[in-house]
Amino acid sequence: MSRFAWPAGCVAGIMAAAVPVLAQRVPLSPNTGLTPDVLALACAPSAAFGDPSTPLRITGGQDASTHDIYAPGDLITINAGTANGISVGQEFFARRVQTPRERKPNGKDQVTIQTAGWIKVWAVDEGMSLATITHACDTVDVGDYLEPFKLPEPVVAAAAKPKPARDHYARVMQGGDLKTTFGRGDFFVINRGSAEGVKPGAQFVVYRDKKAAKNFLFELGEAVAVNVGEKVSTLRVTLSRDAFIEGDYVAERTQ
Repeated sequence: MSRFAWPAGCVAGIMAAAVPVLAQRVPLSPNTGLTPDVLALACAPSAAFGDPSTPLRITGGQDASTHDIYAPGDLITINAGTANGISVGQEFFARRVQTPRERKPNGKDQVTIQTAGWIKVWAVDEGMSLATITHACDTVDVGDYLEPFKLPEPVVAAAAKPKPARDHYARVMQGGDLKTTFGRGDFFVINRGSAEGVKPGAQFVVYRDKKAAKNFLFELGEAVAVNVGEKVSTLRVTLSRDAFIEGDYVAERTQ
């Protein structure tokens, strides 16, 4: 089946008969009931090395015109169905790779991962499915890839505050939407992860090298690890005396 067309009598066919062709939409999902902290954490950016190997993708929508951007209430199509183990009610994060315009992704460099939101499968065919957008952190776009949905656990910073280890600095990387400056409450990524002992709740101090001779690093503020991958971690700013910027130094409190 080269284009998505529902057989007569199936759930989507009934739906299409009841909804105007020009705008096939579904009732908006009820409030998620999640706290602002959990919603922010679920929408936080992360990072990866190269383009994630994720075959599940958003391929379009169910309306008369062709467009690439979708919001809650829109019906979207995904490129998998019952033959791929997809069933009604499954939920997925919708995410996309972001790189600066001047740098083309080569499949190896570190890239920023933006969470667009999460979706719920509404109806399935053998090779394709319809889904609704449960929550949008950003626009949900054609080409966004899908990963199984699991809400993050709230992270509580460790009570103890040992001295920061200053002999092994990480660096502040880009955040969601390729942000390069961060203040209190913002999320950013560093190039350290579980392979180097980072754990959720770990505390960090952020410094800037003012490149002034015979001068100390300037202490900008603090952050806590809220999501830890093998080689990268997402931190949330807890204290900011000045804006953090991409390239600033980060030291974990371990000593």
